[in-house]
Amino acid sequence: MPRKTIRDLAKAAGVSISTASNALNGTGRTNAETIERVKRVAEEIGFRPNALARGLLTKRSHAIGMLTNDTYGRLTLPMAAGVSEVLVDHGLSVFLCATNNDPRLARLHLETLLDRQVDGIIFTATRLDLTPPPELAKLSIPVVYAFAEGPPDRISFFPDDAQGARLAVKHLQALGRAHILHITGPQDYLAVRVRAKAYRECVGSNAEVLFGDWSEEWGHEAIEQIVSRREKIPDAIFCGNDEIARGVIDALRDKDIAVPGDVAVVGFDNWEVISRQTRPPLTTVDMELKEIGHRAGLAILGLTKGETIPTGITRLPCRLVIRHSCGG
Repeated sequence: MPRKTIRDLAKAAGVSISTASNALNGTGRTNAETIERVKRVAEEIGFRPNALARGLLTKRSHAIGMLTNDTYGRLTLPMAAGVSEVLVDHGLSVFLCATNNDPRLARLHLETLLDRQVDGIIFTATRLDLTPPPELAKLSIPVVYAFAEGPPDRISFFPDDAQGARLAVKHLQALGRAHILHITGPQDYLAVRVRAKAYRECVGSNAEVLFGDWSEEWGHEAIEQIVSRREKIPDAIFCGNDEIARGVIDALRDKDIAVPGDVAVVGFDNWEVISRQTRPPLTTVDMELKEIGHRAGLAILGLTKGETIPTGITRLPCRLVIRHSCGG
């Protein structure tokens, strides 16, 4: 069947074309009863507004660009889900573009989004200390940063890594674990240094931290290092991510060291494809990425409406997800 037009809608609802348009767009002085009737009739006849025409009328594209360097989407997809949940009820779509850490690709995606006249852009990254594309700071449209730090006069949302680390360590301490070791990722990551600092504030300034990479292999290697010392092994290990934690647990099992009986283990990320499948299921810190997406979505929505939103960094609390690897 041919697509229904605004003329068809106006005729079916018994109003003028301009009244039908005002009712759908919330403009003019159309009364509530007419607005309700026009929207009901639109649904009955299957009328869909023409996005191009609507954009010309409102001078908005009703679309938000989401630019990320996260090729695999492990961090960005939960945030994108949170952004979309906020925007969809307001008739806004999200265009997700991955840059693969390629400045040239980032510029091309940005130019495409601007050519489409998006109403705003949300930038996300795989690490907090990654420098966003400098072009973003020069844009006249709203820009919000999620899991990335923008200029001081822009809005940025972070997970509170220090608070998340304290959650993990204090949970282990509450379970009576006295010798807690921290095995984590590369020291050049800001999040790694922030978590390590918070860990040491909880257990002692000279507490040991083993830095490596973000892999199960590093978890295995770290346990080999600890066992080879022929010293008393720790009774708890706080890991920098869930992959390291799974490697740690597997390596401990290979050494006939029981988890959580002999050693309690906590991860970080709550990447459920790993944390739920680890044996035993992994207690871990959830960075609440979807909530970061929610907050970024609300911020960009407010900015597109001309609202004033406080600038600077907002750190959102993490959440401890308790499973079986701590015995608690």
